[in-house]
Amino acid sequence: MPPEDLPPLGLGTYSDDNREQWRDNVRTALDVGFRHVDTAQVYENEQYVGEGLREADVARDDIWLSTKTVHHDVPPSVEQVPAAIDGCLDRLGVDTVDLLYVHWPSGIYDHEAVLPAYDAAYEAGKTRNVGLSNFTPDLLDEAMAVLDAPLYAHQAEMHPLLPQRDLVDHAQTHDYTFVAYSPLAQGAVFDVPEIREVAEKHDATPAQVSLAWVLSHDNVAAIPKASSREHMVQNLAAADLELDDEDVSLIDSIDRRHRVIDPDHGPWNWESDSLSN
Repeated sequence: MPPEDLPPLGLGTYSDDNREQWRDNVRTALDVGFRHVDTAQVYENEQYVGEGLREADVARDDIWLSTKTVHHDVPPSVEQVPAAIDGCLDRLGVDTVDLLYVHWPSGIYDHEAVLPAYDAAYEAGKTRNVGLSNFTPDLLDEAMAVLDAPLYAHQAEMHPLLPQRDLVDHAQTHDYTFVAYSPLAQGAVFDVPEIREVAEKHDATPAQVSLAWVLSHDNVAAIPKASSREHMVQNLAAADLELDDEDVSLIDSIDRRHRVIDPDHGPWNWESDSLSN
């Protein structure tokens, strides 16, 4: 059996080019100690992620594998959701994944039409857990009222410039895991004075401080993307960096807000959510 609980640090695998790199990147990440790998149908790299898993000197049973399907335009109809789920498994070369997410609550997404396919995949053993991604608190409540499977995780962007307090509170209240993607804001956190101050105090990198801040929240995990062994090792070490209350308060005081992933179909653009939290 893979890890019973989702490891707090995982490897994010999104890139908009050179998708074949994730074969080697996944293998390297597992070699340095990562045991949580995250991908998605729309990343168009599931085949290479699966190859990296098989080529690594780590048993599949020791790895937590997550993927996502249903996007604003993939697949093109609700009726094709079960086939899309099977497609993820086929491309990864596995019979089951540890966590299957609904990627976006937009486009073809309708909770009453789409979520039963996830319940069916859960009941059939195609996924050990069901998750949601890029939802708002109201949409999470709506989905949880329909899902028969317990909500295991919600994945969304989170970092010191986008603390997502409402979403973190929701995860803690309902006792599921919030998985932070883009936890380094694609490098935007590196030059933030408060983060640099904490990094100097702990002889750490700004990336490590940002990851440690994310992980300092209960019920929160992170999936930083990295393609070099050096950065993977540094990211993994962030799990051992303990920030004190003063450090956390300083980072919490940052008033700059920045969202990295902001498509028009993001529900925060058609609901009342803002960057204020």
